Amino acid sequence: MGSAAGQQCAACGLAPRRLGGGVDPAGRLPGRAVALAAAPPASEDRGRFQRKPSGAAAQGTGRQCVGTEAELAASSASGQYTTAALVDRVTPDQLDDPTPCPDYAVRNVLGHLSGLSLAFRDAALKHVGPTTDTDPGASLPDIGEDWRPVLAARLTELPAAWRSPGAWDGMTQAGGVTFPAADAGVVALNELVVHGWDLARATGQPYAPEPVDLEVAYTMLSAAAESGEEAGGMFGPPVEVDENASLLDQVIGLSGRDPAWTP
Repeated sequence: MGSAAGQQCAACGLAPRRLGGGVDPAGRLPGRAVALAAAPPASEDRGRFQRKPSGAAAQGTGRQCVGTEAELAASSASGQYTTAALVDRVTPDQLDDPTPCPDYAVRNVLGHLSGLSLAFRDAALKHVGPTTDTDPGASLPDIGEDWRPVLAARLTELPAAWRSPGAWDGMTQAGGVTFPAADAGVVALNELVVHGWDLARATGQPYAPEPVDLEVAYTMLSAAAESGEEAGGMFGPPVEVDENASLLDQVIGLSGRDPAWTP
């Protein structure tokens, strides 16, 4: 099945643009937390991202769970391990296979993961420079002969950087866009979740991200969708899914992908 019309996988440049405008100008989420709640929407002082679950996503204990930077850093680590395991199982004969991203073969998704891991690692460390100021949509990402150890190392360094002191404070840069570091950490995790699905679906691997990772991605993507801003970058317009769909399918639909996509 083909991918959603209008979807692009140019890169993560979309996320900073779509998250901008409603973020605390001090450079952090109000309260330095991301609210992930099965509860009515909170006021703006609770945080930029407030989950408003529906259908299957609303089921559960109903308790409120607020993700602090430390908890989100742990989520980033779990997302890294899921994605790293997928990467490790990619075979050479799959590198030119199609993916849910138009014009992106498996090798290009791997190249994108490698580039974004490096960029968001340096964004966490506030190492602003060539790795963070380059528009990721300027060229089609690809991999070199040593892509496997390089990507494995970068996927290990990424969550470690977001556990470093001050990673979630102040402003930073990624994809040539300056925005709050607290938002950047959420974007980085969302990148791992969504592109992990791209890679899993393209290579026929099972994929079961940690529920907390899906909660973070859902919160970010639903906030972006509700803003009414025009889609672009790596996401297309949200694809409607059944209200009782799994949380993973809801996340994938919000990212502009068809959860039923197959090669």
